[in-house]
Amino acid sequence: MILSGKNAIVTGASRGIGRAIVEAFAESGASIWAHARKDTREFRADMEAVAKSNGVVIEPVFFDVTDAPATKAAVKQIAGSTRPVDVLVNNAGVAHGGLFQMTSISTIREIFEVNFFSVLELTQSVVRLMQKKRNGSIINMASVAGLDLKSGNIAYGVSKAALIAATKTLAAELGASGIRVNAIAPGLTDTSMADLMEKGARQSMIDRSSLRRLALPREIANVAVFLASDMASFVTGHVLCADGGSI
Repeated sequence: MILSGKNAIVTGASRGIGRAIVEAFAESGASIWAHARKDTREFRADMEAVAKSNGVVIEPVFFDVTDAPATKAAVKQIAGSTRPVDVLVNNAGVAHGGLFQMTSISTIREIFEVNFFSVLELTQSVVRLMQKKRNGSIINMASVAGLDLKSGNIAYGVSKAALIAATKTLAAELGASGIRVNAIAPGLTDTSMADLMEKGARQSMIDRSSLRRLALPREIANVAVFLASDMASFVTGHVLCADGGSI
């Protein structure tokens, strides 16, 4: 129960890595505000089942991360709870591939809005809550694509590179308030996002991994559990690669 007594916000919690993080956090004792863009009966039932099986509180929250007023309203709702916010996992994001000359600037802006600016928007509001108790852990879901920038990554890869840079900057700024800020850079993970990749590109990434396979969402979630826990109390400004040993 490494996260016993902690309360976390997890964005993009309805599927993939975000869903795995909710389950891993719950199994580790954390109570969670689980974010999804749309309010569905299936998501509520899923979160209720995870909460019940682990004896924790999971409260669904719904908003579009690119809608600033809705984001602020959700944080205000969370702030009204009797539970303090100990952990923020900025997991929500979108993928995109395409060469620069074939990608419109409007598309690049859209990807940055989700993968970068929405993260800053939510983080800025949540940091105010964390600063009151001078403690907290912020985990940004980056990507190896933000570290190893290659052709065709002008939108997704560069947005994740910006997120990595912001992670290091925020760690330097917020450390004095007792707030740690780290990023996880997953390799290709077995999610619906990976299913959208062209088969050749997907296989190439698998071949470049020392373990020669995709990551399981739970394997990335386990890294988030560590960074959220007090075991990582002296870890900040770090980008933890979970890429199977990319070569």
